Amino acid sequence: MRVGFIGLGIMGGPMATHLLKAGFLAAVYNRTREKTKPFAEAGVYVAESPADLAKRVDVVIVMVSDAPDVEQVLFGPSGVVEGARPGLIVVDMSTNSPDWARKFAERLAQYGIEFLDAPVTGGQKGAIEGTLTIMVGGKEELFHRLLPIFKAMGRDIVYMGPVGYGQAMKLVNQVVVALNTVAMVEGLKLAKALGLDMDKVAEVLTRGAARSGAIELYLPKLLKGDLSPGFKAEHLKKDLGYVLEEARKRGVKLPGAELAYELYRKMVEDGAGSLGIHALGFYKSS
Repeated sequence: MRVGFIGLGIMGGPMATHLLKAGFLAAVYNRTREKTKPFAEAGVYVAESPADLAKRVDVVIVMVSDAPDVEQVLFGPSGVVEGARPGLIVVDMSTNSPDWARKFAERLAQYGIEFLDAPVTGGQKGAIEGTLTIMVGGKEELFHRLLPIFKAMGRDIVYMGPVGYGQAMKLVNQVVVALNTVAMVEGLKLAKALGLDMDKVAEVLTRGAARSGAIELYLPKLLKGDLSPGFKAEHLKKDLGYVLEEARKRGVKLPGAELAYELYRKMVEDGAGSLGIHALGFYKSS
């Protein structure tokens, strides 16, 4: 299968690179053309638009920031649907919501285009190493057909159920990621205030019951004073907004997620949204 990849950012660039190495990648598109250069040099076609890309491939993967960006790529001027033929498969690997996934699937079906929602977790490190966890919603037959493509980018590929279930699982994941990160940041702040040796703090937190993905991914960066993003704070704030929207619809109370949302909303408001999620509590307001 020929794959076209749209969105070559922190996550998308490394993911597309793995598809290239596996022999799947046929075309790329990115609004900032500079990011397409390594792929052009490797002989991959650089599309002029999403429509141009869709004409040349069997599968279109979208990895952009938010649902409106996905909508623009798919249905906007020179969007995927303008270049697609019936039978094309679109895979949205961005994070948005179950409702958006179902809307995308319904609109694409009018053009004879199939759809899977397949958000990922594992951050930039997982994208670079090809060890992402990928949560997939949609037709199970499509999932199995595209499994080799997913395996080129990730280690744990989980079929969650119908369209929207991949996004639903990603929102659950983001609640846990956010609260683990808040816990790590507050623990480190207390450790510093108590005068503890931070290397020994790290030793305990990475081995005992407190260990988590946040500890493993972000504690080493924090100890070096590195606040650069493996996953941007503004994106987690966005994801938590979807979490709270879905929870409200179902009458579910999530006080921890509400607190995390407010903390990250303030961080974005302070001009620090482009920093990593682990910078919470360690950044200076702009």
